[in-house]
Amino acid sequence: MSSAIVNRAISLAALLVAVAAAAGLAVWKHTVTVAAAASQPQLHSAPVDTALRACPAPGLAGAPGSQIALIAGPGTTGAGHAAVSRIGASTGAPLASVTQPGALTVTGVRAVKATTHHASGTAARGKTTHSPTPSPSSSPSATPTSQPVATVPAAGGVVIQASGAMARGFEAEQVAPGGKVSARCGAPGTDFWFIGPGAFTIGHIELFLMNVGSQPADVDVQAYTDAGPLQGSTDTGVAVAPHTMATQSLDKMLHGTRMVALNVRTSVGQVVAAVEETKGSGHAGAWLPTSATPGTRVVIPGMPPTAGTRQLFLAVPGTQAAHITLSAVTSKGSYHPTGGGGLDIPGGSVAQLSLSSLSAIYGAIEISSNVPVTAALLAPGGQRGTPGAFTGATPPLEEQGLVAANVSSGGAVSSLVLSAPWRAAKVRITEVGAGGGQGPAAPGKVVLVQAHHSLLQQLAVPPGTRRGSAFAVIVTPLPGSGPLYAGRVVMSSGRGGALQSILPVSSALTVVPLPDVQDELVTPGR
Repeated sequence: MSSAIVNRAISLAALLVAVAAAAGLAVWKHTVTVAAAASQPQLHSAPVDTALRACPAPGLAGAPGSQIALIAGPGTTGAGHAAVSRIGASTGAPLASVTQPGALTVTGVRAVKATTHHASGTAARGKTTHSPTPSPSSSPSATPTSQPVATVPAAGGVVIQASGAMARGFEAEQVAPGGKVSARCGAPGTDFWFIGPGAFTIGHIELFLMNVGSQPADVDVQAYTDAGPLQGSTDTGVAVAPHTMATQSLDKMLHGTRMVALNVRTSVGQVVAAVEETKGSGHAGAWLPTSATPGTRVVIPGMPPTAGTRQLFLAVPGTQAAHITLSAVTSKGSYHPTGGGGLDIPGGSVAQLSLSSLSAIYGAIEISSNVPVTAALLAPGGQRGTPGAFTGATPPLEEQGLVAANVSSGGAVSSLVLSAPWRAAKVRITEVGAGGGQGPAAPGKVVLVQAHHSLLQQLAVPPGTRRGSAFAVIVTPLPGSGPLYAGRVVMSSGRGGALQSILPVSSALTVVPLPDVQDELVTPGR
């Protein structure tokens, strides 16, 4: 009997709750419903439709013989177009026009006259003259101080605009006389890092700022040195007008510094930044690679097999001191090189470490730190007048990486240094000649890079390529591979060949990831 009464009470309570809920919802002006995700499949990626690159060296006064090498990933379908033009050129035919994905194109860029400048220029701060180069015999300053930096408009430089199929897996590089790649053509961005020797060691450091967009850009340059952050930091608010290139000589600003890290940032707009270091007038300079955003674990790929002491430059941009451990990822496994354990570097400074024990050993340098750091490596070699050949901290390859211009003739040989710091990587290497075209790419060669090891893979000229011509290489990590880092090195052929150049291999995406669509609240009637 009591059980029946309890059941009736529960039923009555449930009824009252239902009535009350209905009455409460009735007084709402708008009802709220939960819209479940549609049963349609979600898109997780989209094809790359546009790509924009800029290169400072081609066309510069006094730089004859400069070239641009560009390629879009083979196998892409659909229409596409890539145009190479001088920065600021609004009329006239482009320097080159390419519509065939997978075909390597190398085009020359004639130098402009030394007296020619873009009329629009850039907003200059102070005098529009270059600062004098400090004498190498002067002593380094204990605490460098920032001074006003002249900004001048510069003639030369090119911009590459790619769309459709030509934008997928796109890569462009500036090529120095003799067919050697001097630097990658950068994409517009808001944050760049460059690390290398200071003005006391080099003599001349030049910053190039290219605004290839239609919006003005406002740039700040923060310098970290061996004596700490540059005091005062007056090099702020550098205005770069749309479709122009500006240069700054940093010799006076960095006078007396033995090592330096430059952080180029924009508060408005985007630029392509580049830094060139030259030992003296009349010589070709070395373009510093862009180093990765500071992190607690970074990797420098492309350490070459040539002899000579490697110079490691480490930048600690924060205020906290960094406790750093180095690992060399080599053909014989990973280990701590001599002098690479337990390094302490003050915050806001740059340190240089000589790694003589890694002479003639190829691979990568893994850097672990308790605070974010970034780094670059200098190896003996390079063109006359340069401090050597540089490689910088680089993210692992995603989807694929490309190097547009490689050589394996005229006394030079190109090779890849592949490194798998943690898990093993299975990699497909495909060489593409200038005759490559739209359609399926050649199958390439598959190699295995063991975990904690590096592998040196010499590149071969593709069949049908004219002797002495450049060729491209595609590096593709296969499914299931661990993080892969790669660098392309060019050396003199023969035993004991000298190092000519290093180029860290960056990702060349054909698709970009899209965020997942989540369930959301929907209010009808709005």
